[in-house]
Amino acid sequence: MAFTSFSCHSSSPTSHLRKWKDLRGFAIKPYTPIFFPSVIKLAKFSIVTNRCVQARDGVDINAIVANNTIFDVDDQLISIDESNLNRLVEEFSSIEEAIEDIRQGKMVVVVDDENLNKGGLIMAAEAATTEAMAFMEKHGTKIVYVGMKREDLERLETPLMVDIIAGVSSEDRAATAVALASKHSKPYDFKQPGHILPLRHTEGGVLKRPGHTEASVELARLAGLSTVGILSEIAIGDKLGSKARLPKLRQFANHHSLKIISITDLIRYRRKKVISIERVGAPTRMPTTWGTFKAYCYKSTLDGIEHIAMMMGDVRNGEDILVRVHSECFTGDVFGSTRCDCGKQLALAMQQIKAAGKGVLVYLRGQEGRGIGLGNKLLAYNLQDAGRDTVEANEDLGLPIDSRDYSVGAQILRDLGVRTMRLMTNNPAKYIGLKGYGLGVSSRVPLVTPITKDNKRYLETKRTKMGHIYGLEFNGELRNPSGCQ
Repeated sequence: MAFTSFSCHSSSPTSHLRKWKDLRGFAIKPYTPIFFPSVIKLAKFSIVTNRCVQARDGVDINAIVANNTIFDVDDQLISIDESNLNRLVEEFSSIEEAIEDIRQGKMVVVVDDENLNKGGLIMAAEAATTEAMAFMEKHGTKIVYVGMKREDLERLETPLMVDIIAGVSSEDRAATAVALASKHSKPYDFKQPGHILPLRHTEGGVLKRPGHTEASVELARLAGLSTVGILSEIAIGDKLGSKARLPKLRQFANHHSLKIISITDLIRYRRKKVISIERVGAPTRMPTTWGTFKAYCYKSTLDGIEHIAMMMGDVRNGEDILVRVHSECFTGDVFGSTRCDCGKQLALAMQQIKAAGKGVLVYLRGQEGRGIGLGNKLLAYNLQDAGRDTVEANEDLGLPIDSRDYSVGAQILRDLGVRTMRLMTNNPAKYIGLKGYGLGVSSRVPLVTPITKDNKRYLETKRTKMGHIYGLEFNGELRNPSGCQ
């Protein structure tokens, strides 16, 4: 694939267009009629899709590839290997490189997202050795997990911590991991409780849930090995989730000669091979309280659940489209429950799309109670009435805090033509689940609804324990410098 021209928004300050000597660069043409030639270091950019180039290292340029081509400063054609599309972030390895290391029995560093900076060591369980386990224990949080498919967990009857022999040594843990990966193991081979923690892989993998558990299983599968992966979060002195972690994770990976990838990259890699939605029927006119929308029905090929997209106006140019991806909340959306703010957020999002004159609302079904289901949500409400908060109630029931999947929503948006969006959300995790599908978030639009006596503790818990942000100050965190990814 060849790219031969390049352009950036005229709003980018010329002070940001710096020069580097002795390095091949690109001629930059602002959208304004004035031609401003400058040289940009090639390493400062990453080809993200066949339409986008992402600025890095603080170079604040909103850049796109124009006409699928890039010229160098001498107007000579630059040819770029399409495999670069798999490498989103500087110093991150390609997915192919990571798969090959997993195949060879090595471990890799997997970052959940280049903005949240939570990294884990991952390797195939069948390749576990005493030395590898000791390395994980030395540099991890001392907790070793094993990602497994549901059928393997059920076959081995391993809902809790397990050991193959009594002991906590690296050798014992390695032996347990290898045994969990073996198709010949039986339930009586393991002791419970133990010091290895099996985690259930979500069917559909990172396309269904962008987590380390799913990444561990998928990397093992892509490497042609048993679909059981070992994972342990890396502990390098920083507070978990702090912004300073990614540079240190990179340093850690380089120091130990480990490949480092992000789950966003893995989602993109998988997306090239798997399309998990299909349109059902033809779009139809849908008059609503907020004006007339066009309704599209989509069906997930992973679980058969049908979802709906409500579109107003012409969004075919795909850029900076006002978007809301809304998870089904039967109690809030239909009955107007005041325990949550879901119904009010839905109405506010529709209202804002009407005010803008165009936009898309994707309504994802099957995600009741952040993915735990309607019955379990009602049980959780009883626990909340007894004093537990929304996070503690889920944990008391042995359920995930948030198992929602945004991959279907992302694929629906891409099918409708959306490429960059002004995302209506208070939840940073939602943007992570969308961006691996070639969608960019140009800005965040908060959905601030009234606080009531019934939802005050719920909203505060989402803020303090789940990272939800309700003000405009988070725009800088969500904004992708290139506006495309």
